[in-house]
Amino acid sequence: MGGEDAEDQATGVTARMLSWARNSAIYRLSRRMMSERELADAIKRKAKQKFEGISDEDLQVLATTALECGRTLGCLDDENYAEIKVRSGIRTGRSRRMLQRKLQEKGIASEIAAAALQDIDDLHAALAYARRRGFGPYRREDADEKRTIKELSSFARNGFSQDVARRVIGLTRDDADEMTSTAPQ
Repeated sequence: MGGEDAEDQATGVTARMLSWARNSAIYRLSRRMMSERELADAIKRKAKQKFEGISDEDLQVLATTALECGRTLGCLDDENYAEIKVRSGIRTGRSRRMLQRKLQEKGIASEIAAAALQDIDDLHAALAYARRRGFGPYRREDADEKRTIKELSSFARNGFSQDVARRVIGLTRDDADEMTSTAPQ
């Protein structure tokens, strides 16, 4: 085994390495949803550790094998990934800007990200953020100027425009709940 395996490694990618790439892709995609770039990067990183002295070309072959396996199984789809991440982000109070940046970090193509973010309304995300943080209509005590400035700053740090932040902070609890109940799922 040792001589033949070492000889195969010197000539490039072996059947064992390709099998490992497919199995690794299946394992990773069964645990969580990943973008194509995330999966390729993970496969390359682990292959460097597992197979000493592997060339960059061989790493690319293993990554391509893993990506093909994921696509064939229907577990790897950047458009679906982007849509799910955007819907989830809106429900948890992430602004359009934050979601766009997160998708970019995950390696989602700008056209795919733009399509997923196309119909996003920051107002509903800002309401979810306000509810989670106890801001605006969801605060427990009356706001003074200092508290309002802190809330506006927090909205800004999280990518919401000043107009959206002021609108949310100015809502009553009943209006906010009514707007939240009509939010798109």
